[in-house]
Amino acid sequence: MAAPLIEIAVVFVLVLARVGGIVATAPLLSLPSAPIRVRGLLALTMAVVITPVVAPSAAITASGAAMNLFGLARLITSEVLVGGLLGLGLMILLAGVQVAGQIISQMSGMALGEIFNPDLDSTVSVFSQVYYYLTLTVFAAIGGHRMLIQALLETFRWAPPGEARFSESYSDALITMLSQSFELGLRASAPIVVALFLSTVVLGLVSRTLPQINTVVVGFGVNSLLTLAVMFLSLGGVAWAFQEPLAGALENLTAAAVEPTPIAEPLQQ
Repeated sequence: MAAPLIEIAVVFVLVLARVGGIVATAPLLSLPSAPIRVRGLLALTMAVVITPVVAPSAAITASGAAMNLFGLARLITSEVLVGGLLGLGLMILLAGVQVAGQIISQMSGMALGEIFNPDLDSTVSVFSQVYYYLTLTVFAAIGGHRMLIQALLETFRWAPPGEARFSESYSDALITMLSQSFELGLRASAPIVVALFLSTVVLGLVSRTLPQINTVVVGFGVNSLLTLAVMFLSLGGVAWAFQEPLAGALENLTAAAVEPTPIAEPLQQ
């Protein structure tokens, strides 16, 4: 009777490690503004619900891991990496719009208007905050949290607790997310960057035609108003551009997390 209890306990620890990895890194779930006890209780509750479902398929692996402390530590590390990969990949995707907001802040001359972001524990521009909370809203509105939990459950289907392995697919998936994040940042900032470029060109022509006008003072006001106007006009496009690659990003991350370990070729006789 003690052996099954040990197996179930080890499976619960492995499930909690994978769920804890995603709760610690995923959007909405990892907000530092939420009390750490609430996030811990959320991970614990999810682990309690998932463990009875996946315990039969992971009993043998868990039993072997329970006999070896170093093996158990290795399995826990692999589980944390699987959960962390799903959450971190989406956070990298969200970081692209924050970079876009920083670029817009620098080009518009409003970089001095920075505020403190408790989620990042640093100061960021107002535009970065606007885009960040916009993408979080879109993420929740399109059911991104449900898609994230579904992707987590899918990893348990193809890689039961104790069978997750670190491979090159982790780094490949994160590199893909980084490139998509950079592309998303460019698409989000493109309308404002183009508008500010045209504004700079026009102000340059005006300064050559009417040198008595102080283009530095005039240009700051014009660029500020133009930035705000174009930003509010393009917010809908930014939201649409974010939700388009979200499903594909979760599929890529899930595939990387559950990629089967290559089977060694048999020895030649």
